[in-house]
Amino acid sequence: MSNIKPSLAKGTRDFSPVEMVKRNYIYDTIKKVFRKYGYAEIQTPSMENLSTLTGKYGDEGDKLIFKILNSGDYLAKVDPELLSSKNSNAMISSISEKALRYDLTVPFARYVVMHQNEITLPFKRFQVQPVWRADRPQKGRYREFYQCDADVVGSDSLLNEAEFILIYQEALSNLGLRDFSIKINNRKILTGIAEIIGKPDLIIDMTVAIDKLDKIGFEGVTKELLSKGFTEADIDVLKPVILLEGSNDEKINQLKAVLSGSEAGLKGIAEIETVFNYVASLAGAGLRAEIKLELDITLARGLNYYTGCIFEVKTNEVAMGSIGGGGRYDDLTGMFGLKGLTGVGVSFGADRIYDVLLELNLFPESASAGTKVLISNFDAAAEAYALPLLQALRQAEISAELYPSSAKLKKQMSYADDKNIPYVILIGSEEMESGLLTLKDMKSGVQEKLGIDAIIDMLQDKGL
Repeated sequence: MSNIKPSLAKGTRDFSPVEMVKRNYIYDTIKKVFRKYGYAEIQTPSMENLSTLTGKYGDEGDKLIFKILNSGDYLAKVDPELLSSKNSNAMISSISEKALRYDLTVPFARYVVMHQNEITLPFKRFQVQPVWRADRPQKGRYREFYQCDADVVGSDSLLNEAEFILIYQEALSNLGLRDFSIKINNRKILTGIAEIIGKPDLIIDMTVAIDKLDKIGFEGVTKELLSKGFTEADIDVLKPVILLEGSNDEKINQLKAVLSGSEAGLKGIAEIETVFNYVASLAGAGLRAEIKLELDITLARGLNYYTGCIFEVKTNEVAMGSIGGGGRYDDLTGMFGLKGLTGVGVSFGADRIYDVLLELNLFPESASAGTKVLISNFDAAAEAYALPLLQALRQAEISAELYPSSAKLKKQMSYADDKNIPYVILIGSEEMESGLLTLKDMKSGVQEKLGIDAIIDMLQDKGL
């Protein structure tokens, strides 16, 4: 048998120890904020029944679901006529009962329905797990990637929306980001805009076009709207709304005037005002000044899905798409027969946040991989002397290791360099006699003689 060259499945990645420490730093920072706001972690299986996922993401989404072949002789039960037709799509229900999850939202809806007698409403959960999509891999798009979601179901209070704004503000600030905008809109405002121009049935076409404003400009939006059945008169009404400027209060006042004839539109404006008022009450003056919360009428993400407020977060420090988003949905669990359960949720784009922190050099020194101290090993006597020191470091919660066998200094130093270990303790006969160990700072090259207790105090002071 010939040796097969190892390779990764297309659209997947390995994460090195260095990357994992940085990724966990992001997740741990975000999770800490979720917990602070009363959200509890759940996990759902990597695979779901195919019937759970099918029909929840539209025809295009269904094509991207990774199906899992039934175990054993999966063709044995297939109708011979189907088999001879070689139509794999028609055979799916016979050969595949399970699939890898496509997102965290549908499994969450299934979880809520199945556990409805155990959970307390409103139910606040967060989830950080991988999802899989049979997409065409390209730069920044993978077939396996992680989602980082928080949702609350069973509450229609707009306090939840306001708290998600504060969660974004706190988590991203804790990660070191300083200049980012939290954009907010409301599906009902978009419905109202479509109503006042008498084209409620064209709301999807209208919002898809408006959503492209920053990419194709007003001229491009106009051209697209005209091609979809809108008139010049419609565009005259839309123009001041699409190009809305000023403070949030000024935008709200302009929208109230334009949407005075739309009940849905005015309800959407009232919801936005309520969220702003909650944020103002919760945040206090100092934090209020920091939050860049912006009413953006062109924001139209997930329109088929969201029914109320819509969020999107963008960093202004790096050229990057959105690093977070979400919104209010009125019937998440309806797909599984539990009607009328409203919810609101947000997601953090952890992979994009990783790229932003990397580009801005915002990962702290503590988010470097693994071992903080290496103890040298020159001979059996030094090894025996080092073992209790190694234990003392670990008992002080300092990540430490002893070079596993006696070796020349150069080899041990290369090992420390390759692993980015910041400190090395050198133990020779002199150190064993005096009890003062030689601590070498690998970055500066500076060496000093210290007792083990002093070394532990110094490393703890540095947060290592």
